[in-house]
Amino acid sequence: MKKQLFSITCVAAALYACSPGVPQLGKSSLDDVIGAMTLEEKAHLVIGMGMAGFSGDSAVVGETRNLVPGAAGTTYPIERLGIPSVVLADGPAGLRINSTREGDPATYYCTHFPIGTLLASTWDQELVEEVGKAIGNEVLEYGADVLLAPALNIHRNPLCGRNFEYYSEDPVVSGKIAVAYVRGVQSNGVGTSVKHYAVNNQESNRMATDARVSPRALREIYLKGFEIAVKESDPWTVMSSYNYLNGVYTSESKELQTTLLRDEWGFSGMVMTDWFGGKDAVAQMEAGNDMLQPGMDKQYEAILQGVKEGRLDEAVLDRNVKRILEMILLTPRFKGYPFSNQPDLEAHAAVTRQSATEGMVLLKNDGQTLPFEAGIKKIALFGCTSYDFIAGGTGSGNVNRAYTVSLEDGLKNAGYQLSDTLKNAYEQHIAAENQRNRPDDSNPMLAFLPMPRPTELLPSAELLREQVAGSDIALITLGRTSGEFLDRTLPDFNLTQEEQALLQRVSHAFHAAGKKVVVVLNIGGVIETASWKDLPDAILCAWQAGQEGGNSVADVLSGKSSPSGKLTMTFPVKYADDASSANFPTDGAMSSMDFSDHGEKKTEVKDWDYTEYEEDIYVGYRYFDSFGKSVSYPFGYGLSYTTFAYTHPTISHDDGIYTVTIDVKNTGQRAGKEVVQLYVAAPDAAQANKPEKELKAFAKTKELNPGETATVALTVKAADLASYDEDSSSWVVAGGNYTFMIGASSRDIRATQVADVPAFSEKTHDILKLRTEIRRLKR
Repeated sequence: MKKQLFSITCVAAALYACSPGVPQLGKSSLDDVIGAMTLEEKAHLVIGMGMAGFSGDSAVVGETRNLVPGAAGTTYPIERLGIPSVVLADGPAGLRINSTREGDPATYYCTHFPIGTLLASTWDQELVEEVGKAIGNEVLEYGADVLLAPALNIHRNPLCGRNFEYYSEDPVVSGKIAVAYVRGVQSNGVGTSVKHYAVNNQESNRMATDARVSPRALREIYLKGFEIAVKESDPWTVMSSYNYLNGVYTSESKELQTTLLRDEWGFSGMVMTDWFGGKDAVAQMEAGNDMLQPGMDKQYEAILQGVKEGRLDEAVLDRNVKRILEMILLTPRFKGYPFSNQPDLEAHAAVTRQSATEGMVLLKNDGQTLPFEAGIKKIALFGCTSYDFIAGGTGSGNVNRAYTVSLEDGLKNAGYQLSDTLKNAYEQHIAAENQRNRPDDSNPMLAFLPMPRPTELLPSAELLREQVAGSDIALITLGRTSGEFLDRTLPDFNLTQEEQALLQRVSHAFHAAGKKVVVVLNIGGVIETASWKDLPDAILCAWQAGQEGGNSVADVLSGKSSPSGKLTMTFPVKYADDASSANFPTDGAMSSMDFSDHGEKKTEVKDWDYTEYEEDIYVGYRYFDSFGKSVSYPFGYGLSYTTFAYTHPTISHDDGIYTVTIDVKNTGQRAGKEVVQLYVAAPDAAQANKPEKELKAFAKTKELNPGETATVALTVKAADLASYDEDSSSWVVAGGNYTFMIGASSRDIRATQVADVPAFSEKTHDILKLRTEIRRLKR
């Protein structure tokens, strides 16, 4: 049936094209263009061009591999009306397209930039905007139109497989970093797609699980970052998430896609699904989810029949078509931009190398172990990950890059000497482990999954004695990787027996000889640190720094760059301490890869068919600090190669805006930057069931020389102090004295100011209600 309809449409298009006065996109009004479209053309436009071979369904009309091979999707062209096909491409750490093309000797490599967690850990909106500009330039020059990024879901739990793409456990950090990213990318005249809207906080059964979240937690935690991004950066598009939210697929929720996003927040762009997201095409159209990607036959047919049978008002379809056309009008492809296929990859490599250093977090530095002293020349490099450095996560967040600089290469590039004996031992071990862990080539989808990391190599006593005698210092790298389709496991959060043994053996051997030990964490999400952090002298959380990772780490270790990153999430003492740990899957079960059929909604299996967000608003530091829980490293924590003093705090207010200022002085011996964090505590917080403190603003100083002072000003709107009251469906500020706390972390408050804030309330729509009552954590 579909092929017959397509043939009829083609004939109709040819007849129209020969007729005088056919409306043209960009020359005629949008209403005239839509009025000239056939119903079949409208149905084609609101779904993508398909992704043949990826799912059980064939493509709607094939796929436009000739545009930008490897891009995630395209839109349907209608040539007779001047409507081109535009290109949608992943992803958050850089453009993801194919690096080679059939019959073409050229290469189309893209720059792998630092992962989202690292970028957020810079707490530097100007820097993230510069990274966004570089990413957006590659989008433009490779002929893509919309980048499917940024991803800003909350780090609800340490084991979420896609935490590496996301920014923080805090919505203000997530929202502000996303704003900077969007502005940077879109400055190139290409678009972004803020995702995954909303509550995509686990990969386990991600296309069928029901996230059960209170309206208050939604408004204050899980939706706040999206609200900030939409209101402050005007993204071209928003991408709906896979999951159900309180019993309704997010892409089929009119309350989410229209009432909140458009009516309350004022979003005027286009909404698209995540790839193969949702089930009911008619419900998605009605909800305001304008485009269904990548497009399937059954969606096309459902929309046609929906209109013909009166279940879908054609006016709704026209509305969605109009939003898609408004997006297409903005694109480089519509404007005829002569893309070069030759972005300045060398310049962008320099951007990623430098930016990565500012998001690395110095967790420990006893005795000024770092940066390396001038006498440090020979390094004993342990750990499989030292020789197989991880640039980023897997899946749509991956980037097809030309190279990845290992830590071994980075240290050599910086002039350090490494042991060939250790190198040979590790390379042989890694090769054998990779062969053992090699995925089944018959299943192409496995290429999207994280490959198991090699079991850690334990050096023999003889090899260890040799390395102690011939080296100035020991460096151990611990690595973790993750990606789409499955969450991390509890064993992945903890160190393996081999890793623990490696740390103990190397630390004891080198310390016995009066030599120091440094640990580098090449990770995408939180791991357990409390049980072993006393062993080494210094710990650098390098995250996953993109293709220049080894060089970036070497820049920090050598002192060429001073670390200024701070944690955007809490490192708990143990996994069970996290408030969401009782309501999160820990077995790493694989999500279904049958994208064409999600099956019937089920509610039998806890944390798989549904997940109850019983911790409510108490996510991350809001829980740990409010309930007095010990942590390994607190939210906002990070050391520097220098020290800073906070003096002369002031607070003022004008027309509902509170401004806090503080002088920050570099009191150490090296240049460095400091992240200043502003937390606010409400009056009678415990009685009002509010967190002990909440981050409301932050800023990063410029690089301060020793003795130099900068005055930092942080502003907070009175409305930003509100909590969401479910009974009245209102944002409410309780009047009284609020304490404004200026800190170097959530547990390192350096100064406080108090201001009297008048009562305030603002009515909202009564939406997104829980359909099943859940127990909620309260103070």
